[in-house]
Amino acid sequence: MNMKQFLKKITLGLTALLFSTALWAHGGAAGTDTDQCKFELEKDHWLHYTAYQPKAFPAEDFCGNIPATDSLIQLVFDYQDMKYRNRSIEFEVTKEPEGTRVFFQEAAKHKSGTVLLALPEGVAESGKYLIHITLLPEEGASEQRLDAHMSFKAGKGQSMSRNGMLLYGFFAFAGLYVFYLANGGFKRAVDSALGKLKD
Repeated sequence: MNMKQFLKKITLGLTALLFSTALWAHGGAAGTDTDQCKFELEKDHWLHYTAYQPKAFPAEDFCGNIPATDSLIQLVFDYQDMKYRNRSIEFEVTKEPEGTRVFFQEAAKHKSGTVLLALPEGVAESGKYLIHITLLPEEGASEQRLDAHMSFKAGKGQSMSRNGMLLYGFFAFAGLYVFYLANGGFKRAVDSALGKLKD
């Protein structure tokens, strides 16, 4: 195999790897259900949630860990069922374990199926917070009140996931290997060092 073919295969392999990481982000490949950014309102009926900190971390999205305190937090909720779009929904965020309210939005209907909540100053303290979502029944309707909760931690800084570290490690190794194959002097030096280790 010549160098051109080898580099082509490496490029294709890295592209496939990058594509697969996009699948890790929110739930994995088709047929799996590993999405941690959602609330179960009723059995098999979900509300998806994503958090953003556009001032501190532009173009990043978060779920269970929100890195900064005292910075704008946007919480976006998407109904995954059309039937909830005609229900009034109420949101509250509390600091745990004390249960102190840090945000509240009165019940309202969201016909688009998407709700954006903005906490302009974010949260003041590091620690655990709980998002409370309540779907209220229509007056005179047979529907039940639905309550769901999801926690997040704030103020821990942005940490790299284990998958992210493995991915960067793989790229570093792949880059070194390509350099090893492409550079005769470096290849001889490495081969010589490995030969000495074997002896």
